Amino acid sequence: MFNEKVVLCGSNAYEQKYYFNDEFDRLPDSIKDELKIMCVLFTEDIGGILTMEYDEDGTLNFNVIYDEGDLLFDEIGCGLKIKQLQQDKKELLEALQMYYKVFVLGEDYQ
Repeated sequence: MFNEKVVLCGSNAYEQKYYFNDEFDRLPDSIKDELKIMCVLFTEDIGGILTMEYDEDGTLNFNVIYDEGDLLFDEIGCGLKIKQLQQDKKELLEALQMYYKVFVLGEDYQ
């Protein structure tokens, strides 16, 4: 499991679906709700498929894929929106990384 990316959550504009990984069900409902709102609004505005994934060292990354034939996908807005989320939700994203590093990877709290 540690050599693969672990998906925390994601949203799909094409199928209009949201996914949350049940392995993180112990997170507070308020955080799960905030993640859902963040992901769904992203795909509503930008399009494509957004997933939030942990890499092997516990860093939480935004991953966006889209259908090459999707003329409505906003490629420029995608990068800008991710930077905005990283800035506006910095505290939440850092807390989610710390949670993963401590409770999943077993690192010491620093």
